Amino acid sequence: MRRTSFANWPCSVARTMDLLGDWWTPLVLREAFYGIRRFDDFQQELGIARNTLSERLRRLVGAGLLEKQVYETQPLRHEYVLTESGRDFHNVLLAMTSWGDRWLSDESGTPVLTHHETCGHDAHAEVVCSHCRQPMEWADVTPRPGPGYPARLLSRPDIRKRFRLEGAPRDAASDRPTDTRP
Repeated sequence: MRRTSFANWPCSVARTMDLLGDWWTPLVLREAFYGIRRFDDFQQELGIARNTLSERLRRLVGAGLLEKQVYETQPLRHEYVLTESGRDFHNVLLAMTSWGDRWLSDESGTPVLTHHETCGHDAHAEVVCSHCRQPMEWADVTPRPGPGYPARLLSRPDIRKRFRLEGAPRDAASDRPTDTRP
C-alpha cells in the first residue's frame, strides 16, 4: 500500500511526521540518545523486527539524523552515530517526554527523570520564546506564513483564514483572532 508523503507540504510538523512515519523511528532515536549504536543492541532493546529496524535505520541515515560508521572490517559491521541534525532532535524528544509526563504518567510518577548536568537539577523541557525567553503558550502565539511558504497558496481563502490574513473574526475580549482551525 502506498503511503501519502508529506515531505513537500509547507508545514514543518507534516514534514517531520513524514520523516518519522511511525512510532518506531522516535524510539530508535531515543535509544541512540541512551548510547545504543549497534544494530543488534537496537533490536534487543526495542524488541523490534529486524526488517523493520533495518528500514528505520536506513531512513534515519538517509535523512541525515544518523551516520553509518564502520567499527569492524572482518566481518564488515557498522554502528549508527547521531549527527548534528540527530542530536538536535533531542529537543523534540524532551518536549514529547514533558507532555507525556504531565498527561500520561500514573500515580507512581514519571517513568524517567531528565537530569540537567549544567545546573545539577532534575528538570523538564519547556518551549520558550527565543527573544524574550518567556514560555510559549498556545494562546500567546499566532502562526504566520514564513519566507518558505509557497506564495501561490497565499491567495487561497482557506489558507488566508488559517493564517488570519484578512477578515478573520476577532475575539472582542482579547482582540486576538478567534480560533478558526478545524
